Amino acid sequence: MHSYLRKFQILMERFLAGKVHASSWFDHVSGWYTHRADYNILFLTYEEMKKDLRSAVLKMCVFLGKQLTEKELNVVVEKAVFDKMKSDPRSNYEDKTCILEKGRDNFLRRGTVGDWKNIMTVAQSEKFNKVFNEKMKDLPFKFI
Repeated sequence: MHSYLRKFQILMERFLAGKVHASSWFDHVSGWYTHRADYNILFLTYEEMKKDLRSAVLKMCVFLGKQLTEKELNVVVEKAVFDKMKSDPRSNYEDKTCILEKGRDNFLRRGTVGDWKNIMTVAQSEKFNKVFNEKMKDLPFKFI
């Protein structure tokens, strides 16, 4: 097994077990969702933004109680497109913690929904789906 694939396998196992920096992602999301009525929290997925960025920005505006002109909305959408953000060092900062890809120092990667299919093996995907479905079964989130 190549070094990268082995590192990914180890990282995935740790992620699924919640043994990564900042603990379990599943517990993190579930915990915030449990308190959604207690705090002012907007849940928005990357998949939603990729599918319809304009609608996602409008959803954020409603959430924040902010009304934008058509021109302002267009500027926000234009600047929030993945390729624009990837070329901006303020959003695509250096990430020296990346242990998977040699020479990859930036936070943003490809920006492709479903790109996990190019990284995970069938067995890894099945294992991830099993854990995800078990831990997230009571939440309304669907990921592609």
